[in-house]
Amino acid sequence: MRRFSTALCTHINFSELIMANRKPKTIAEYIENAPESGEPHLKSLYDILKDVSPQAQETIKWGHPFFVEPRFVYAFSAHKFHVGFTSSNDALAPYLNGLEDFEITKMGILKIPYSKPFPKAIIKKIAKERLRLVNERTDTNFW
Repeated sequence: MRRFSTALCTHINFSELIMANRKPKTIAEYIENAPESGEPHLKSLYDILKDVSPQAQETIKWGHPFFVEPRFVYAFSAHKFHVGFTSSNDALAPYLNGLEDFEITKMGILKIPYSKPFPKAIIKKIAKERLRLVNERTDTNFW
């Protein structure tokens, strides 16, 4: 198995570096192979998403853990110093006042540094809002 340096740039997605010949097939495998410093945040996020969306299918798409119902609900990704939580800008909007300490990308990815306490309460609210928005939709588009 090929080993990767921990001195890699922070923007490199951990999903691309998991294993040379074997990619994770489950979210549990993904978390197991994530940077050790990120495991507590990843496990907390996974537990919240599973609790909010117990009927969602868990899958790995494009190297990232996804929850789908059958539309995209959430995804997340492990990085060297943070976890990226993807829901939607619309799901994040009601909670922006509580997210001032976190970076949010233009695509609506919430970056949660491993060095900060995991914001369980607000993540659960965002997850519930995202699920509500997805369930209200009448189109059949994945995204």
